[in-house]
Amino acid sequence: MPYQLRDLIAGTATELGPQAPTLCSPWTVADLLAHLVVRESRPDALPGIGLDVEVLQRRTRTLQDRVAARPFPELVAQVRSGPAPWWPTRIGVLDRAVNVAELSIHHEDMVRAQPDWAPTGLPGPVQEGLWRTVTSMGRMLTRGSPTGVVVVAQGHGRAALRRPPAAAGTVVLYGTPLELVLHLFGRTEVARVEVQGSAEDLQAFATHRTRL
Repeated sequence: MPYQLRDLIAGTATELGPQAPTLCSPWTVADLLAHLVVRESRPDALPGIGLDVEVLQRRTRTLQDRVAARPFPELVAQVRSGPAPWWPTRIGVLDRAVNVAELSIHHEDMVRAQPDWAPTGLPGPVQEGLWRTVTSMGRMLTRGSPTGVVVVAQGHGRAALRRPPAAAGTVVLYGTPLELVLHLFGRTEVARVEVQGSAEDLQAFATHRTRL
């Protein structure tokens, strides 16, 4: 699955070009590809990706900028080929657990930053992998919600991510696994998700998501 997504990202990046914008502003397409390369080739860069520590983030930015300056076809080819044989995500089960959501989200970060974009039609196995992300990581991502949260994806199921706090109701999110993942990971403005609930709960939930 992740190799399908790497092919997809490489093709989309080639079509858009290195200077096209992404949703991860100020990153361009070249910057985003550099991020994907660095996170799977430079162990010394990982702390700066996962931790909010300026000195670590500065080190990661320096490495990423260096990679982004490479010839664009070389960068695209490295993303397409994936990590070196010694990198942990060469193991299939780890690759699927770590990269299905990461690669799907970053592909849409390129696509949905362009005018007149349309949602990507992902293969069934990728959507199934994204649904697993929704039902597992979704609980952590909604743990601070002021309302209960339920997600529904036609053909995949229904899952309660958070029980409503005292005196609060529940909002229900409807969408494909891809759209739900985008919403849960903060791409609320471009995620095609229908959110249902009382007016009060909808406002509380929307305000909470905006602050994340």
